[in-house]
Amino acid sequence: MGEDTGGGELPASFEMAWGVRERPTKGPRRGLSLEQIVAAAVRLAAADGLGAVSMSRVAKEVGTSAMALYRYVASKDELLALMGDLAIGEVAFTAGDGGWRVELKRWAWAELNAYGNNPWSLQVPIHGPPVTPHTIAFLEQGLRCMAGTPLTPQDKLSACLTLSSFTRAWAMLGAQLDPEYGTNDRELMQDYERALRSVADREHFPALYEVLDAHSFTPGQGDDLDDDFVFGLDRLMDGFEALMNLRGA
Repeated sequence: MGEDTGGGELPASFEMAWGVRERPTKGPRRGLSLEQIVAAAVRLAAADGLGAVSMSRVAKEVGTSAMALYRYVASKDELLALMGDLAIGEVAFTAGDGGWRVELKRWAWAELNAYGNNPWSLQVPIHGPPVTPHTIAFLEQGLRCMAGTPLTPQDKLSACLTLSSFTRAWAMLGAQLDPEYGTNDRELMQDYERALRSVADREHFPALYEVLDAHSFTPGQGDDLDDDFVFGLDRLMDGFEALMNLRGA
């Protein structure tokens, strides 16, 4: 049971997900639960994409009417939020004692893998800060990764937000890339370099040509998109470390 601070009430479906509100006891189908409804919606999204999820299709999936669903979720937006919560709930992450840097990187990888396993969840609209149970539990673990550091509580929250934003953006990039990327990415990027050279001249784009001449766009042996994620992740860690040094000075 959460601490009652007065006001700030959540939608009834979110309170049911938290376990602080009883599920409806009356309805056309006995035994129907919020968990069954959300799981059915996730199955539809996994099979046919998020656009396939509608109240009527979910109702058909669980064997009831669309109107009956509204006893559990007041709107489709609520249902989508709970679906995203279920996706992040698949992440079995617990902050360990490997040091803040190692643990925060593990946290980011766990979120990236959750998006990879549920690419439809990247299309779930974000209407505000996280309030659903699994997302808050995941945030809790991210904050715990920085326990014992000189960061302030606001620093820790901002670090989690920055890291999660980077991870989500990277997951969206990976989801939108041509499926061929990653299978023969070296050949594709060589074509990309040649295309750039054909339209951009050295005089007007000297900095770009410094990159092209070094073949920086072309991955080396064994390089892939994950290597760029690692690079960005490490640079964020460097920034957090610099802030810690500042706070501890």
